[in-house]
Amino acid sequence: MKDGFIKTAAVTPELRVADCAFNADRIIEQVKGCADSGVKLAVFPELSITGYSCGDLFFTDSLLESALENLVRTANATAQTDVLFFVGAPVRSQGRLYNAAFAVCAGEILGAVPKSFIPNYNEFYEKRYFCSGEDVCATLKINGKALPLSRRLLFCHDKIKEFTVGAEICEDLWAARSPSAEHSAAGANIVVNLSASDETVGKAEYRRNLVCVQSAKLLCGYVYANAGKDESTSDTVFAGHDLIAECGTLLAQSELFENGRIISELDVNSVAFEKSKVGQYLDNLPAGYVRIPFGGQIAETSLTRKYSPAPFIPEGDELKTRAELILKIQAAGLEKRLTHSRASKVVLGLSGGLDSTLALLVSARALTNLKRPLTDIIAVTMPCFGTTDRTYNNAVKLAVNLGVQLKKINIRKTVLSHFKDIGHREDDRNTAYENAQARERTQVLMDIANDLNGIVVGTGDLSELALGWATYNGDHMSMYGVNASVPKTLVRYLVKYVADNSDDKVRKVLNDVLDTPVSPELLPAKDGKISQKTEEIVGPYELHDFFLYYFVRKGFSAEKILRLALYAFGDKYDADTVKRWLDNFVNRFFAQQFKRNCLPDGPKVGSVALSPRGDWRMPSDASASCFKLK
Repeated sequence: MKDGFIKTAAVTPELRVADCAFNADRIIEQVKGCADSGVKLAVFPELSITGYSCGDLFFTDSLLESALENLVRTANATAQTDVLFFVGAPVRSQGRLYNAAFAVCAGEILGAVPKSFIPNYNEFYEKRYFCSGEDVCATLKINGKALPLSRRLLFCHDKIKEFTVGAEICEDLWAARSPSAEHSAAGANIVVNLSASDETVGKAEYRRNLVCVQSAKLLCGYVYANAGKDESTSDTVFAGHDLIAECGTLLAQSELFENGRIISELDVNSVAFEKSKVGQYLDNLPAGYVRIPFGGQIAETSLTRKYSPAPFIPEGDELKTRAELILKIQAAGLEKRLTHSRASKVVLGLSGGLDSTLALLVSARALTNLKRPLTDIIAVTMPCFGTTDRTYNNAVKLAVNLGVQLKKINIRKTVLSHFKDIGHREDDRNTAYENAQARERTQVLMDIANDLNGIVVGTGDLSELALGWATYNGDHMSMYGVNASVPKTLVRYLVKYVADNSDDKVRKVLNDVLDTPVSPELLPAKDGKISQKTEEIVGPYELHDFFLYYFVRKGFSAEKILRLALYAFGDKYDADTVKRWLDNFVNRFFAQQFKRNCLPDGPKVGSVALSPRGDWRMPSDASASCFKLK
């Protein structure tokens, strides 16, 4: 439960139709097993005490009395656990029969949530038995205790305020006005669904999509427990398709026709952060909700859900589709800027590194889409003190093979003249020594663009902007930054994608660019090789992109980011290394905000961007003190 992680289970136990004692025994076993596994929230199927397919037996006093008797027995038998669990049972109130979800924790039955939408079509005929509980607000007396019966109940942990749960039942999810929408608006960060959805061809995929979309729309964790294969097969078959999703992401699902439980961790802190960003949940809060407290031990939650070490990179076949879309977004942004500004040329600095290579590839796409010749691109290579033959030759080869114009301008003499003007010694390799080169390159590009009625396309990426790894008014500046929201790890994959889909000559150059260490090449080479390797100075970009994603996109604390980084990267980095670079990330991110507050325009391609006009607004002099590792 630390860091907001709630270990959660969706359970389909073995069942006998109408045998409440047997079913209660199986539920008790599962709850205890969940407790042993560290689960704090468990969900069982609809009418799991009796079985869903009891038919007219639901009218009998014998079944109803046995259901409540075994519900109480289930609560008593699990009194030594602190699992909040939901089980389904029929209950009669004021002459009406309801299909209800009962919340139980530490031996106490907390309340009952009735099903609102009662299906009565195709194979479903529940209205024969049950009434809608949409507007009911009644009191049940079970085992001598008064309990609320209402769909407007929220179950709230007494120590972890974000651990707040609302419940709905099966058809409620399919309905246009799902109760879960109100639950989420009222403050539920988790919605549980006790279901008995029968299995037909294609239904599992539909059900899975529905659960994921609902969790995305409502910004919540959604736990769906479905009736299993032990239900009656008179007219329908049930497969026990259990699902756990969070904000649109499927965390776990069961195999069809297998009893048992699936377990994952819902991050209620992350859910609460998402809701606070959207803001719509703060307006017009639903009325009439009763908040019912429950308790439990706060303990460390072992993680089983997947956290990719490369959160910006899609996995599997999706990578190709995503790479193509990102390139289209980048090119479309540049096309609009060229058309609007009536620019006759695209001017960019081509260093032979990853970022400028991607910018050139995007520019070539944009010109092709506009049906303009690629000779309208002016690629300028500007060698100076740190330029190596490898990067220089790759820049030249790439420009030639793509068919763009290439300008070779050696800026060494100009920079030395500048050093003389400002009284800087050539052997003083300080910040001015490095930045003078970057600013001279930008001046060259700007003046060429002015001379040719063109625009300068920036090459800097999102990771560099986050770290402030750019020369202010040097490579920091352009007229349009096509890579502005593309992190370094993604730049690499985009270039690789283009390489894999290019002719042999271009592929060979791009693959060598991919193999070249990342460097600004502002310090003299050693033995003809790059001496200034960025990742040795600021840290591994894969770590910084991980930090960036979870700090900006998820709002996580440094402690939580550290925990997830160690979990995601496994043995690749030890704790001291991750701490070192995380501390460096936080310091640089806050110290360099002034550079981001005057960024040129650039297209947003993903959920993380740092444009001061869009996603990230922060004063340049904000303190980093409360964001550092404690």
